Amino acid sequence: MVPHINIRTLIDQGDALGESPVWSAREQALYWVDILNPRICRWDALSKQVSHWPMPQTIGSIGLCANGEILAALRDGVYMFSPEPGRLSKLAAPDTVPTNRLNDGKVSPEGRFWIGSMDDRPDKQPVAALFCMEPNFRTSRKVEALRVSNGLAWSPDGRVMYHSDSRAASVWAYDYDPASGEISGRRSFINYLPEWGRPDGAAVDRDGCYWSAGVTMGRLNRFDPDGKLMDFVQFPVSHITMPCFGGPELKTLFVTSSRAEVPEERRATMPLAGALFALDLDVAGAPVGEFLGEQPQ
Repeated sequence: MVPHINIRTLIDQGDALGESPVWSAREQALYWVDILNPRICRWDALSKQVSHWPMPQTIGSIGLCANGEILAALRDGVYMFSPEPGRLSKLAAPDTVPTNRLNDGKVSPEGRFWIGSMDDRPDKQPVAALFCMEPNFRTSRKVEALRVSNGLAWSPDGRVMYHSDSRAASVWAYDYDPASGEISGRRSFINYLPEWGRPDGAAVDRDGCYWSAGVTMGRLNRFDPDGKLMDFVQFPVSHITMPCFGGPELKTLFVTSSRAEVPEERRATMPLAGALFALDLDVAGAPVGEFLGEQPQ
């Protein structure tokens, strides 16, 4: 365990299922979602103000666009969201399985939106998939037979893509071609042990280390580029969901968490469940990509 790490409680608004934190360097602001109390949240690092935009359906993840708009992965498809005036425009419905919903998504370093789905039933079945949306909004299916698609991140040079299935306790690495968006050479990167939790959302630092939220165990696990566990940070809540590097030098690690997933008999012992946390680190994160597509007319 990493000693002497100060875990700050940045926002304690009791998110039912906080997820998908994304840092906007242009705005010096952090965006994230509450999946079950569906909304997009924004924290301004300068004014310290928090804004909310309610969504009409569960929202699995978001990605920032170069034009200042937001990609929103709602239950039934990917939408373009314009904060002003609050307009949603549907772009694609990549997954048509009625028991699935869209889940973890992230913009790749060169500007594509990768989005996975999950079986939303308690008894998860391998009926979900991973999709890629091009800047022209064409969407293709890339990985099949998933239960809960998660853990998307890229190496600092953008040549390796990481991806997990939370219910398979597996993280894979792929060779990634930024020019075409094609993935190949799938290989096992991490086989999660039970004491590490289940592999949830992830981020990569500039040293190429993979930071993975070990949901259920309250651990943020750091793996080296070979997939070896280096160390971990223990949180005061059991269900942390995803890390994201941000701040002026990308040396602040923001971490979302869930309240709804904590068993009811344990919630009284975890008053901070659902909070947004922040850690100040010595290592910087790899920059996050922005989607390059424009709002369709």
